[in-house]
Amino acid sequence: MKVLLLTGSHPRHLYLVNELSKLGIVAAHIIEVREEFVPQPPAHLEKIDEENFIRHFADRDEAEQRHFQGHATVHTDILTFKVSHSTLNSAETIEWVKNQTFDLAISYGVHMLSKELLEVMPEHSWNIHGGLSPWYKGNTTLFWPFFMLRPNWAGMTVHRLTTRLDAGEIVHQAVPTLAYSDGLHDVACKAVIQVAEDLISIIQSTPLEKIIYTPQKGNGKLWIGTDWMPQHLRFVYNVYNNDIVDQFLDGKLSRIEPSIISALRNEE
Repeated sequence: MKVLLLTGSHPRHLYLVNELSKLGIVAAHIIEVREEFVPQPPAHLEKIDEENFIRHFADRDEAEQRHFQGHATVHTDILTFKVSHSTLNSAETIEWVKNQTFDLAISYGVHMLSKELLEVMPEHSWNIHGGLSPWYKGNTTLFWPFFMLRPNWAGMTVHRLTTRLDAGEIVHQAVPTLAYSDGLHDVACKAVIQVAEDLISIIQSTPLEKIIYTPQKGNGKLWIGTDWMPQHLRFVYNVYNNDIVDQFLDGKLSRIEPSIISALRNEE
């Protein structure tokens, strides 16, 4: 099997590249150089929101450095094509993919792929979405489960790549095991680790022609970038002090389980 990876450049993205590379199947890697990982707070915030903004992104950086230590670079020599947001869907990128042959393409952490680029991708082309679709599609989708007091809904969806955002048929969904003292960012990192582990198991155990694609059903929400505001952080940090997982595990929050689609369950 030959796999094409299209990922962002942050440690969480390169962790996935390094884990899948251990299988010896990653033939090439398109890497999109992403924005700075720790942004500056917007101007004119109230002091409480500025402090929460700084805390939130500093905590995210610390959690990702801890969980993905040693994954600031790709560990093996892989044919690499570097792009930016503006050149991701360029004619050069399309031509580069078109001139090679892959059995499977997996994207994670890149911006939306154009129809023209998708047309030159292999039949089996998947996206890893940080969120459980259809309930959490779009942006900031590992934050909103915490805002909704459902930390057990913070997970990842592997779905078929389409021109519709996070709407393709589902291959697999992964949720991490919650543990006491897990903060919001710990759960997000553990979700990435879990989906990488699951993908390795799926690729090793299931031929591509036997992959089951499940259409997305039910009512969900497409969360757009402007849905999120720094003021939302007050709920997580000032009301709950980022201990939502602890309160959930203590039974202080209602427990509603998501209906998970598992490719691994199909193999049992």
